[in-house]
Amino acid sequence: MNQFTRRVGLRAAILVLGIVVAPILRILCSGQLQPSAKRQPAVTEPVPALTPFVDVHTHFDEHDAGGTIRSVLAALGRENAARIFLQMPPDTFDHTGHYDAEVILTAAKKYPDKLGVLGGGGTLNAMIHQSVASGDSGPEIQKKFRDRAEELIREGVIGFGEMTAEHFDGLTPYQYAPANHPLFLALADIAAKYDVPIDLHMEAVPKSMLLPSDLKSPPNASQLHGNIQALERLLFHNAHAKILWAHAGTDLTGFRTPDLCRQLLRAHPNLYMEMKTDTQNVGKNYPLAEDGKIKPDWLQLFEDFPDRFIIGSDQHYPEGKASEQRWQTVVLLFNQLPSDVRRKIGTENVLHIFPGKAAASSANANAAKN
Repeated sequence: MNQFTRRVGLRAAILVLGIVVAPILRILCSGQLQPSAKRQPAVTEPVPALTPFVDVHTHFDEHDAGGTIRSVLAALGRENAARIFLQMPPDTFDHTGHYDAEVILTAAKKYPDKLGVLGGGGTLNAMIHQSVASGDSGPEIQKKFRDRAEELIREGVIGFGEMTAEHFDGLTPYQYAPANHPLFLALADIAAKYDVPIDLHMEAVPKSMLLPSDLKSPPNASQLHGNIQALERLLFHNAHAKILWAHAGTDLTGFRTPDLCRQLLRAHPNLYMEMKTDTQNVGKNYPLAEDGKIKPDWLQLFEDFPDRFIIGSDQHYPEGKASEQRWQTVVLLFNQLPSDVRRKIGTENVLHIFPGKAAASSANANAAKN
């Protein structure tokens, strides 16, 4: 067989192969092979924390205390969480349906080594914002406020939260109060007295500014008040009052930067911060890059202040239907920290921030004086 004949035979073979293969390719490209065309990405299992941690900032279904407790207890092992603390959302008296720690305390007290409850979001916070609206923060208002705070301590809360000085509209209404309002200062004194923290939600506004264009007014205020100086006055007011600034990593104004956090942490040893990440609401100054790695400036902040951060995922229980829960994204960040930093942020710092004092003994001492 000469070279020409071989070339012709090869071309013929290629032509036959093309005739056979072409219909298959057309089927593949047109999607007629249904199983391949409809293949979905594999759902990955949630990754637990490499080492135990305490999530100090979560919320719950106020209509189902039993279901909430079952959900939280089931989540502990799945997340490798040592304990989970439940908080009230920061609310006002302007609508029906606000609630406070009483709706969950009885159920949570059955598991003191696993659960904790912070209170005041539905009452103390509402009293502060009612005072702002009325302009009345006089002695009678302050007495009612102190009485309610001490009542919550007697009932067994381990901190005050979730309070707010600047909260954009969401599950609860838009709220603003100066962080150095007289009732916030009174709460700092009570928190110091009983050695419990104040968990504060406050969007960072270094100076008065227009509402960011990606937020709506109404329901939010069109003009935002500067609040960093007021926060510093609250911190200076009582150096023994531990202030937990919630949601570091979820920034809706663009000013909760690692630099601002660093500046405030250096100046105020009684300031602590909760780490939160949420892929459903990334916001600005997000700590994680697109590939899921911690950004260098945030990692440096955590390494420079390992004693001042804890985890506060803002997870809701029972867990919703979102493909990725909030606890999963903050654990993704947590797992990337150096082991010594992870140990401090996971559990050790919580023991310092939430030691508490026996409310009963304090109450008895006050009764003896009276």
